Amino acid sequence: MKKEDKNAIIVALQEQLSEYQHFYITNIEGLNAEKTSALRRLCFKSDVKLLVAKNTLLQKALEAKGIDEQIFAALKGNTALMLTNTGNAPAKLIKEFTKGDKTGEAKPQLKAAYVEETVYVGAQNLDFLATIKSKNELIADLVALLQSPAKNVVSALQSGATTIHGVLQTLGERAE
Repeated sequence: MKKEDKNAIIVALQEQLSEYQHFYITNIEGLNAEKTSALRRLCFKSDVKLLVAKNTLLQKALEAKGIDEQIFAALKGNTALMLTNTGNAPAKLIKEFTKGDKTGEAKPQLKAAYVEETVYVGAQNLDFLATIKSKNELIADLVALLQSPAKNVVSALQSGATTIHGVLQTLGERAE
C-alpha cells in the first residue's frame, strides 16, 4: 500500500472517530459470512457503525486524536471498530449477539472501549459497559426525580380540594 493511500485511510479514520463520541475495539475473527452479515444488520439497527481497519493505521488515527495510549495494547490480531454516540449500545449489542454461547469464545469479543472519555481494556468490562447509562437516560432519570415532588404536591392539593368539596356539598345538602 502506498503512503498516500495509508494517509488517506488515517484521515478517514480520524473523521469517523470525530463524528462519534464512543468506540469499541472488538475481535470478529472467525465469523462466517452469515454471522458477519447478521452482526452488520444488528449494528445498523442499533445505530452502531462497524468498520474493519489495520491496527497500525488505527493506532496512528487514535494517536492523532489524543486517545490514551493504554488502548494501543488491544490493537493486536483482527480488529473491528464499533463507533456510536450511545456509550452502552455496542456492549448491549455484543451481549445480545453472543447470547447462548457457553464456550466463552463467542465473537465479537471486546478488546477495549473508549466510553465517556474513559478507556476500558479487556472483555471483563463488557457487563459494566452494558449497564452504563447514556446521557439521555441520565437526563430522563433526573427529570423524573425532579417531577416526583411536584406530582406529590399536586396530588395532595387535588385530594384536599376533593375532600373540601365533599364536605361543603354535604353541609349544603343538610341545610335544606
